[in-house]
Amino acid sequence: MKHVKWITALLAIVCITIPMTVWADENQKVENFTERTYGFEEIDKELVSNSPMFKFDSGLTFQYPDAIRGIYVTGHSAGGARFENLVELMNTTDLNAMVIDIKDDYGNITYVPDEDSELASLDIGKRYIKDPNKMLKELEENEIYPIGRIVVFKDSVLAEKRHDLTFMDGDKVWKNGRGESFVNPFMKEVWDHNVNIAIEAAKMGFQEIQFDYVRFPEGFEKRHDALKYVFEDYEESELDPVQRRVEAITDFVEYAREKLHPYGVKVSVDIFGYAATLAEAPGIGQNFSRISENVDVISSMIYPSHWTSYFGIQKPDLEPYRLVSEYAKVENEVLGALENPPISRPWIQDFSAPWLGAGNYLKYGKAEVEAQIKGLKDNGIDEYLLWNAGNRYTPGVTYK
Repeated sequence: MKHVKWITALLAIVCITIPMTVWADENQKVENFTERTYGFEEIDKELVSNSPMFKFDSGLTFQYPDAIRGIYVTGHSAGGARFENLVELMNTTDLNAMVIDIKDDYGNITYVPDEDSELASLDIGKRYIKDPNKMLKELEENEIYPIGRIVVFKDSVLAEKRHDLTFMDGDKVWKNGRGESFVNPFMKEVWDHNVNIAIEAAKMGFQEIQFDYVRFPEGFEKRHDALKYVFEDYEESELDPVQRRVEAITDFVEYAREKLHPYGVKVSVDIFGYAATLAEAPGIGQNFSRISENVDVISSMIYPSHWTSYFGIQKPDLEPYRLVSEYAKVENEVLGALENPPISRPWIQDFSAPWLGAGNYLKYGKAEVEAQIKGLKDNGIDEYLLWNAGNRYTPGVTYK
């Protein structure tokens, strides 16, 4: 109650002070008037930003569940016939959240922004989700927690549109071995491009923005001297190349969280699982601890199929419980050293990996998914997300 009275009193003082001050000295400079009259620099910013009086209201209401147990949903699935099946999956199990593509792996927005939207002129909207507001309303009615996924620096669409925002190999846009292009994490315009998309998602009613591919391209450290790109504010940095990349990625996460704060959304970041086991992830700019210090949720991608021989496990895909459990122990130690650790919500595997070759992989089903959940829970981690690129999830799983 003290906080409410404090804000009311502040507003009353402002209302009274404005005309009196103007009457006293009509020639007073605006900037000095603002500082002397309002004293904004002395206001408890945290108090103000956490007050309902100053928060954006999307008109939708969602409650944070006991623990997030979520699934990945593409724009195609969210806007197509499969969406109803996924809602039914939520309603008939202990799953309670969807991570829905807002900006996909190519750089497209998965819906067409309204004409009055600042994003409309970008011409990167696709009609995968024909009516995002209707979709969110259905999630609200079914008490399904909505998380908007935004793929940040892997962005072939923007790279082709704007060569000045990407990495150039001679006169061509540099592509990785899969034909994908990245935009430049050193550039503020690239940051704002993604933050503006995130803000619109927050205004729609998404309760959390999940940033993925918050990194430089894999293998960048081998080409960073040969490619053409700009450093902007990092040009004069005295840091070595690895630390300069770490600085840029960490700064983006901090910047994005600050810009999204007025909209009342949580901010999460996907990160390679192995990043928690290293001081730095060479080349890509991910420092697990520093990113974790600037987010509300950290989501490590710990699919057993994506590890080589690690934690003394020769074939990780064959031992989902052991791999996840050993990883969780390492992550707990790293996050435990932080003053304000984020929520841990790892991505786990609900797909099979035959590309590993015979004898190196399992056909993942109920037992394998539950083994990963148990590996997390036995180490005090109750939240998780299930990844299946085709959004086809194993039936019959006990999700708690």
